Amino acid sequence: MDEINAKKSKLALIYMAVIMAIVFSVWNVMLNNFAIERAAFTGSDMGDLHSVREIPGFLAFTAVFILIFIREQTLAILALFLLSFGVLATGYFPSKYGLIVTTLLMSIGFHYFETINSSLTLQWLPKKDAPAFLGKIIGYSSFAGLVAYGSVALFTEVFHFDYVVIYTIAGIIGLAMVAHLWWLFPKFESLVPQRKSLFLKKRYWVYYALTFLKGARRQIFMVFAAFLLVEKFDYTLAEVTTLFLINKGANIFVAPYIGKIIGKIGESRALSIEYVGLIGVFIGYALVDDAMVAAALYILDHLFFAMAIGIKTYFQKIADSEDMAATASVSFTIDHIASVIIPVTFGYIWMYDPSLVFYLGAGFAVLSLIASNMIPRMPEPGNEFVWSQKEKFTPLQ
Repeated sequence: MDEINAKKSKLALIYMAVIMAIVFSVWNVMLNNFAIERAAFTGSDMGDLHSVREIPGFLAFTAVFILIFIREQTLAILALFLLSFGVLATGYFPSKYGLIVTTLLMSIGFHYFETINSSLTLQWLPKKDAPAFLGKIIGYSSFAGLVAYGSVALFTEVFHFDYVVIYTIAGIIGLAMVAHLWWLFPKFESLVPQRKSLFLKKRYWVYYALTFLKGARRQIFMVFAAFLLVEKFDYTLAEVTTLFLINKGANIFVAPYIGKIIGKIGESRALSIEYVGLIGVFIGYALVDDAMVAAALYILDHLFFAMAIGIKTYFQKIADSEDMAATASVSFTIDHIASVIIPVTFGYIWMYDPSLVFYLGAGFAVLSLIASNMIPRMPEPGNEFVWSQKEKFTPLQ
């Protein structure tokens, strides 16, 4: 890829991330209040909804078969279109099964986009630039999310728009931006032809383990941490939106810095810091009785997520170039094995004792910490995990 197209491909990655952030942020920030206020959801209903939402993620491996017929870049754009349309439709169906259907539609677009975007990112970015640029992408998408959350706060508190109006506006904006994206950027050629078949490789097992555990932890955060704020502490939509604004605002500055840190200290150390922090956060969720402390834990939890960049850059360093697209598809399915099971099963655990949900989350963080310490200091093909070959030591000068 020449220098001009390399710059354009980076801009395309940022633009796609911004579209996804705007549309999904509006859907996500209003979901708990919309589900409780308009569809009378219980904790069990919310678990059911998120289990359905994660089914397309579990089936993300099918993306590799679609790529036989269309380009990765085209599939990413079509996925963003479907995401935007699903969000547009959400407000028109305020019932459990209506929300399940629109969520499934939105989720197909979301998960296919995330799968293909992950593959394109690792293909288009040089390894030495990847951690810092991935942090920069999170910064841009966080700013887009900040604008989305601010708009929701403005529309609800000042203009008193109904949910259906806000979802419709977000969907239309997303569709317009997708059309502009399609028109604006050329079709970029892959540097290395991608394998169009499914496979697992033993030497990638640490990456698979980290991916599975990340999916489990993420579901507890997305489904139950936010639900805790609304159900236990009676957070209003405006208060939830304020928290999301704080999260996104912090990530604008923190995520690029985290990307640089990962480049300096390596994936193993960075991920270990994340998982030690998350153990404390999950235990805090289980014990918290103060609304402000719960909010602080929620913000801290969100900031730790930026360190998950290290899982992607670790894989980029150990993987064969032609494996990016197929492994992105397979890894999303691995990520969503837990994602399909946890929301519905943990929803019933929540009905019995909410604190147990978060203690189990701390257990997943412990397992993640163990797996992160399997990453060698200098990961590369042939040195994928700590005993795959002797560690390479640089003698002291």
